[in-house]
Amino acid sequence: MTGRRVGAGLLALALLGLAGCSTADDGPGTEESGTPSSAAPGGTGTPDPDGEKGDPKDPSGPADRSGPSESADSHGPGTNRPASRRWRPRPGTRWQWQLDGRVDMSVDVPVYDIDGFENSAKTVAGLHARGRKVICYINAGAWEKFRPDQAEFPRELLGENNGWAGERWLDIRRLDVLRPLMAARIEMCRKKGFDAVEPDLTEGYRNTTGFPLTAAHQLAFNRMLAKLAHDRGLAVGLKNDLDQIPELVGDFDFAVNEECAQFGECDRLAPFVRRDKAVFHVEYSLAPDAFCRDAKRLGLSSMRKRLDLDSWRKPC
Repeated sequence: MTGRRVGAGLLALALLGLAGCSTADDGPGTEESGTPSSAAPGGTGTPDPDGEKGDPKDPSGPADRSGPSESADSHGPGTNRPASRRWRPRPGTRWQWQLDGRVDMSVDVPVYDIDGFENSAKTVAGLHARGRKVICYINAGAWEKFRPDQAEFPRELLGENNGWAGERWLDIRRLDVLRPLMAARIEMCRKKGFDAVEPDLTEGYRNTTGFPLTAAHQLAFNRMLAKLAHDRGLAVGLKNDLDQIPELVGDFDFAVNEECAQFGECDRLAPFVRRDKAVFHVEYSLAPDAFCRDAKRLGLSSMRKRLDLDSWRKPC
């Protein structure tokens, strides 16, 4: 789950870790200091700026191996990419993950991961003009009362609170109801011109959701999300869900992970790297010198972030 949406147990650990971190890590010597967060609790930030155009470049990785590569902005908003030209980032690709505050476009990395609802097609185009690939963050496993489509979710699908105000786990067994709702969110990403989707909260079966979810339910739900993205020509990342990587690595184009070093689990992401697929990784409480050596050995794209996921970053 994201730093904005860590489960109750992980949230407590992450906050304890942050409380003990040296302020020197957030001061001189960091790559990106960021701007103060203006998001309200439970939200993910304010709408972002238009951005300026520059020369396209694409060091982030190739299109899917079954077809030729494409430039970062060769597809405008509202167009489908053929499956043969779907983007797939390679291991070690540098990235920025910002879900809080106005998007800072000045970070010199080839991949941005930003909130899909709160960012416009014009912002995505502005990042493309700078040569960036752009990932669309959406919440897939939990209902959020602050989203514009919140009324479309039937009440019987809403379970326990997931540890964040205004959010409740979804009954992912109901694929018949959730499929069109998730399709609409992913279609929003496509229409805005995003290159990929990061569906969050894709390991509900390991949490107290209020529903008797099983590993089989989670596999079916996660594969549904992957297909919805692929059907629209978008790459898709598997968020956390380490236990099911062996079954799902073939369905997803990259992975997004939080705190695998904190919990001694980074080796479990190796199947993605072996398939030449990027693993975008963050730590919240560990200093970079505590995890960067292993991250580089494993081929991870790693950095330290604040828990609120503002623009500040300290990469390996």
